[in-house]
Amino acid sequence: MGEVTGVLPGLPAICGKPVHVAFDGGQLTSDAGVLVLAEIDRRLGISERLAGCLEDRRAPERVRHSHAGMIRFRALMIAAGYPDANDCDTLRSDPAFKMAVDRLPESGADLCSQPTISRLENLPGPVALKRMMAAMVDLFCDSFADVPRRIVLDIDDTEDKAHGAQQLSLFNAHYDSRCFLPIHIYEATTGKPVAFILRPGKTPDGAEVALVLRHPRPLAACRNHGARRQPLRPSRGDGLVREQPDRLHLFSRRQ
Repeated sequence: MGEVTGVLPGLPAICGKPVHVAFDGGQLTSDAGVLVLAEIDRRLGISERLAGCLEDRRAPERVRHSHAGMIRFRALMIAAGYPDANDCDTLRSDPAFKMAVDRLPESGADLCSQPTISRLENLPGPVALKRMMAAMVDLFCDSFADVPRRIVLDIDDTEDKAHGAQQLSLFNAHYDSRCFLPIHIYEATTGKPVAFILRPGKTPDGAEVALVLRHPRPLAACRNHGARRQPLRPSRGDGLVREQPDRLHLFSRRQ
């Protein structure tokens, strides 16, 4: 039996260049961009920060996937356009995703499956979720090399469409969809994210916005990193800011 080369013969040359069609390209991926995102995650330590908020009750000798690795895998899936956990069963052997989670593309073990990811997503309780939000606020504060003279928190709500009957998803007439309406908090000067609060699909009123402003975690973290709270001052904005036309200004003690 002759050697099988995997090359389709008989194709004509083009501009003097031979044309070969082969089927031995090895493992391929269309999501190489996740490698760049994974490097950003490593430098910022986002997955490790969030994993540190979770209690791992698994038997150490039976653990095959770390919480940090699963969080990175899930975050990269969403970033690459795969929001459904069922996609784990296909992407767990993708070479780019395996390299992003520090595994060899061919000989490395496959990543976690959909049931494992689902167990991870249902693992955090109320306390763990608060710790995870606090970890992201700390990440925001640590992003400044020096204490900024002023921090402006821009608060707004954003439609997050729900497909099905997820708990707390409601019909919102403004967006004409069944959705969640999470509150996003950004630092308006730099555009850096501070915190996100998942909430039902109804439009928040002024009382709820005021409650967010009094929430201890984002504001206390900013104060602990060298900023002090000042009275609310009117500022331009949209969304929530139109109904609650104020932004919270934080000023450094070192003005």
